[in-house]
Amino acid sequence: MQLPGKIYFILFLSLSFFSFGCAQQKSENKNFDFTKVDSIVNEGIQQKAFPGAALLINLNGVTIYKNGFGKFTYDSNSPVVKTSTIYDLASLTKVIAATTAAMICIDSNYFMLDDKVGKYIPEFGTNGKENITIRNLLLHNSGLPAWKKFYDKKLTREQILLEIYSSGLEYETGIKSVYSDFGMIILAKVIEKVTNTTLDKFCEKKIFEPLGMNDTFFNPPDSVKKRIPPTENDNYWRHRLIKGEVHDETASLLGGVSGHAGLFSSVEDLEKFMIMILNKGVYQNQRIINSETIELFTKRQSQENSRALGWDTKSEKGSSAGNLFGENSFGHTGFTGTSIWVDPDRNLFVVFLTNRVYPSRVNNKILLIRPLLHDAVINSIK
Repeated sequence: MQLPGKIYFILFLSLSFFSFGCAQQKSENKNFDFTKVDSIVNEGIQQKAFPGAALLINLNGVTIYKNGFGKFTYDSNSPVVKTSTIYDLASLTKVIAATTAAMICIDSNYFMLDDKVGKYIPEFGTNGKENITIRNLLLHNSGLPAWKKFYDKKLTREQILLEIYSSGLEYETGIKSVYSDFGMIILAKVIEKVTNTTLDKFCEKKIFEPLGMNDTFFNPPDSVKKRIPPTENDNYWRHRLIKGEVHDETASLLGGVSGHAGLFSSVEDLEKFMIMILNKGVYQNQRIINSETIELFTKRQSQENSRALGWDTKSEKGSSAGNLFGENSFGHTGFTGTSIWVDPDRNLFVVFLTNRVYPSRVNNKILLIRPLLHDAVINSIK
């Protein structure tokens, strides 16, 4: 992936300490200085890495910083981003929805990690996929393709699922890790099969409602769409500005509800979720997930790659978490410009949401910003 050149990088290393057009909420702890954090995000807006962003930092279960930056678009009349702004999470759906739902299913004895997927979806267990397990789906080492361009084939939802189920392997199961949307799409279908409900309804009942995540949805209702920034100006398939509907094409074709993409949320809602995760499955004295399950899913499973179960962990080099997050850190990113990173040893997490794909996905400047931002957070709390 081509990164911006030296001039752009130097601009970041010499960030000016200025602030503009952001709905800032000061830290609840006056001992922390987040000036550098502000500067990095504001410089990202100036460099058009994204038109706006929402950022939340939580330490020891307490919100120490939350801030809205910039606007929904680069238009001067565009709404200002707030910490209640709702973003398309893209692949954060994999961990907030599908992975968490899988944890709950395991705790409820609906299935086990080493159950074969074909046990629940018989049509999947063909073409060399007979031995793929739920664990393989979560580790992204199933051998399944990463993704496929379905949107130009005029397929129905049922036809897309059938094509995914009948696909062959691209490599032998278990020998390497290749990040795959297919695996999480299939995981969601297993969850739906064993719970006898749809993924969105299961997540709403078992995750979002118990945590009070009232601004977290698949297929957001019209009543909240004015709070959602647009993602991409789609000039290749839908031929319109995408706003308040899922950006991911395959998730759109699947009806907006999928294990790999489709979820919308705010930093304030995601804070509730992450407090539960760092508190080993408990939120406001209510147990959502068993502590042992969370510990298993959020730790690296092999020395050969960075994958946890559903979650990712910090790689030694080139991590979006930067250089200063601890070795036990875990997190995930989303294509639209979203991320969550957690340092459990510091009892710290950072939620950073943007619409970097506006107006076009070709903009990858956020790749430089994320590591700088997370390093600045660590330096700010020392």
